[in-house]
Order: sequence, then structure tokens, then C-alpha cells
Amino acid sequence: MDYETSPLTPEEVTAMPGLLLLDFGTNWCGWCRGARGAVDAAVAAHGGVRHVRIEDGPGRRLGRRFGVRLWPTLILLRDGVELGRVVRPADLADVRSLLEAQGPIA
Repeated sequence: MDYETSPLTPEEVTAMPGLLLLDFGTNWCGWCRGARGAVDAAVAAHGGVRHVRIEDGPGRRLGRRFGVRLWPTLILLRDGVELGRVVRPADLADVRSLLEAQGPIA
């Protein structure tokens, strides 16, 4: 799954129910490409998490709203409330720790 230009507004994202993993980055970012496999594996292992890759960059409102400064930045929300984030995850363990530290997913 590639990073997509998001039609979502910050208000729509915070109104989404359940667990949502926002994955901010770009398709050309080496750090983002390097983390992609770990992110995909961690999400697959934790059913019940909606994963959305959002292309970020200058003038992108959603990234600014969440204070994204480096890519990739993963932000886990539950019912619109931020539970945690990982910036530039190095491996699968970094992403798993974000998901597992939040308690039961389902």
C-alpha cells in the first residue's frame, strides 16, 4: 500500500471510532520504504487496527495538525484520541511496542 494524498480532514480523523494507525510519510522516503515491511507485519498481527498511509509534505494540513516533523511517523488513535506515536521505527519491535503498549486491541 502506497502513501496516498489524504482527502481526510483532521476533524474526520478524530471522529473515527476504534483504533486507527496513521502512517505519515512519502513514497520516495528511504526511511518510509525501509519501515514498510515492519509496519505491515505488525498491523497484520494485530487485528482490529485500521491502518492508513498518508502522504505528508509542505502544506499538508493533516500532518501539521498532528505535529509530524520526520517520516515515517506512526500515530495510534483510539476513538480520535492519540494513544502513542513512533517516529522512524527501526524495526518490527518498535511498531509492535506501540501497538502492544495500548492494551488489548480487539
